[in-house]
Amino acid sequence: MKKSICMLSLVVSTVLLANEIEVPTVNVEEKVNTKVVKSVSENEIKSADLAEALTQNIPSISLVRRSGIANDIILRGQKKDNINVMIDDAKIYGACPNRMDPPTSHILSNNVESVEVTEGPYDVENFGTLSGKVKVNTKEPTKDLQGEINLNAGSFNYRKASATISSGTDRFKLLLSASTESSDQYEDGNGNNFYEQQVANGMAASTANEYSAANRDHKAYTKKTLLSKAIFNIDDSSEIKLSYTANRSDNVLYPNTPMDANYDDSNIYTFSYAKRDLGKYSKELNLDYYYSNVDHPMSTTLRDNGAMQMTNHMKSSIWGAKIKNSMDIKDDILTLGLDTSVRNWKGKYYNKTNPFIRDSIASTDTENKALFSTYEKSVGALDIELGARYDNTSIDNVDATKKDNDYSALNANIFTVYNLDKKTKIFAGFGKSERVPDARELYFVNSGGAVIGNPDLKAVKNYEADFGFEKTIGDFNIKSKLFYSVLKDYIYSVNGTGFTNIDAKIYGIDVSGFYYMNDALSLDYGMAYQRGKKDEALAGQTDKDLADIPPLKANLALNYEYAAHKLTSEIVAVDSWDSIDSENGEQKLGGYAIFNLKYKNSINKNFELTFGVDNIFDRTYASTNTYKDITYVSTGGNSTIINDPGRYAYVNLRYMF
Repeated sequence: MKKSICMLSLVVSTVLLANEIEVPTVNVEEKVNTKVVKSVSENEIKSADLAEALTQNIPSISLVRRSGIANDIILRGQKKDNINVMIDDAKIYGACPNRMDPPTSHILSNNVESVEVTEGPYDVENFGTLSGKVKVNTKEPTKDLQGEINLNAGSFNYRKASATISSGTDRFKLLLSASTESSDQYEDGNGNNFYEQQVANGMAASTANEYSAANRDHKAYTKKTLLSKAIFNIDDSSEIKLSYTANRSDNVLYPNTPMDANYDDSNIYTFSYAKRDLGKYSKELNLDYYYSNVDHPMSTTLRDNGAMQMTNHMKSSIWGAKIKNSMDIKDDILTLGLDTSVRNWKGKYYNKTNPFIRDSIASTDTENKALFSTYEKSVGALDIELGARYDNTSIDNVDATKKDNDYSALNANIFTVYNLDKKTKIFAGFGKSERVPDARELYFVNSGGAVIGNPDLKAVKNYEADFGFEKTIGDFNIKSKLFYSVLKDYIYSVNGTGFTNIDAKIYGIDVSGFYYMNDALSLDYGMAYQRGKKDEALAGQTDKDLADIPPLKANLALNYEYAAHKLTSEIVAVDSWDSIDSENGEQKLGGYAIFNLKYKNSINKNFELTFGVDNIFDRTYASTNTYKDITYVSTGGNSTIINDPGRYAYVNLRYMF
C-alpha cells in the first residue's frame, strides 16, 4: 500500500467490573418502506463490490458499471447526491468528480452485516436525502471469541483473502477485520479485456486514450481494507461505540474514461454514545460524531497519451455531529434532534513538468446546520410516522472570484400503514425533500480550462407520493409499490458542457416477494419499472426523455436447501434501454438475461465451501449507459460503452471458529 493502515488505538481507563451487563440487541427489520439485504458478508462472497451485491438483491437498484470494482448504483432513476449513502450513520463522499469512488466503494461486502434501502423522501435525520437512503450496517463485535478466515479465487485471476476476529467481556467488545484482493482485467462475453474493448470500440484507432503497450495487461485493481470496532458498555443503560474503517485501492482501471485512479485512500472514524431511560422526557439519548476523508489522484499515466502524466488530484472530507432525544408521550414516540456537518472538496491539475496548472475545484466548504423531528403514533390499526427538518446551508469557495451560496429549506413527510389484518397492509406516503448543489456542479473546471460548474444553481426539490400494499397468503408473500416524483430545479448536465436546473417527473412501480414451496424449496422474486420525463426539453434540444432511467428489470432466485447443502439459481433480466436522452450522451442498449448459479456446502461446524458461476452462458451485454454527467472517451461522436464481465467462476473456502 502507498500509505500504511494504522489500527484504531482504544484506551479504556475504567476498570472492567465482573457483573454482567445487559444491553438490548439491535435487530434490523424490514418495514413496508424499507428493503433489507441481510447477512451480506456471509452470502455476497463473489467479490468485495457492494454495488453488485445490491443490484442482484434489490430490483429497484441498477448497477453503474465503471470498472472491475468501485461501481456505483442507481436507485429508482436517481444516483450520486440524489441518494444518501450512510455507513454506520457516517457519511463519506468520493473525491472523484468523475465518480470513480462512489460511497459504496469505501466499504467492502465482507465487512457488511446488512443494508437498509429506504425509497423516497422519508428520512429527516440526515442532510441531503432527496430520493432515497442506503444505510450500510457493518459487523458488530461479540462477547464470545469468534472469527473467520475466507480464501477466494475466481476468473480473471481474482484473488482475495480476508479475516475477522471478535471477542470481549461483559463490558468491552472488540472486532478486527482485514482483507486484501486483486484482479486482472475482466473479459466480456466476446473474450475482450479492457484494452481489447477499447480496440473494438475504435478508441485505439481514433484517439490516444487507449492503454499503452506496456500497460495493456495491467491489473484491474488491488485493494486492502481494515475495519475495527469497539463497544464499551458503561452500564445496563448506556454504551460507547468507536469504529475505524480504512480502504486502500491502487491502480484502478477505468477503460472508457480518459484517466485511471493512481490510488484511492479513504478513512472513516465514528464515535457514538447512547443512554437509555434518563427520565420522563428521555427514553433514549444518542450522540454521534464522524469524520471521513478521501485522497484520490487520477491520471493518464497508463495511456498512450500519458507521457506527461496529466493528473487531477482530488481530495474530499466531511465531519458531522448529531444529537437526538426520543421520549414517550403516552403510547407515542417523539424524537427531536440537531444535526450539523461540514464537507470540503478540492482538486488541482498538474503534470510531470508543472506542479500546478489550475484548480479543478478550488477548496469549497459546504456547511449545514439543521433541526429535525419525528413522531410515531398508532391509532387502532393505523400506524403513522411524521417527520420534519429545517436546513440552513452555506457553500463557501476559497477563490474570491467564485460566488458563494446560501440555501435554506423546510422539508416534511408523512408515512402511514393500515393493517387490515396480521397478513395484509396497505400504505401511503407523501413527502417533500431538498438537496443543495455540490462543489462540482457549482465550480468544476475541466483539464482544458473550460468552466463546467454553474454557481447560480438552485437546490433540487422532490415532491413525492408512494402507495402500496403487502399481503401474505400462506407461504406466499407479495409487496407492491407505486411512486410519483415531481422534481423541481433538478440539476442536469447539458451534454457534458455544464449544468442547469430543469423540472421533471419520475414515476414507477416495483413488485417483490417470496414463496416457500416446501421445507427445501423457496422462490424470491422482484420487478422494477420506472420512467422519467423532463417538463421541457433543454434549450436548443428536443428530447424530453430523462437520463439515467433504467429499463424494466426483474430478479428471480430459486433456492434449494437441504441439510448442509444450499443451491441457488438466479436470473437477472433487463429489457432493452430504448427510452434515452440521446442529446445528452445516452445510447440505445440491448436487453439481456443473465443466469447465475451458486452452491454452498457446510462441510462441518468450522468449514464452508462455496462454488459459483455468474453469467453461465457467457452473454455479452452492457448494463450502463453514457449520460454525460461523467467524462467519457468519445469515438465516432459517441461515448465509449464498456461491456460487463462474461462468464465468471469462483470458489470460496470459509473457516469459522
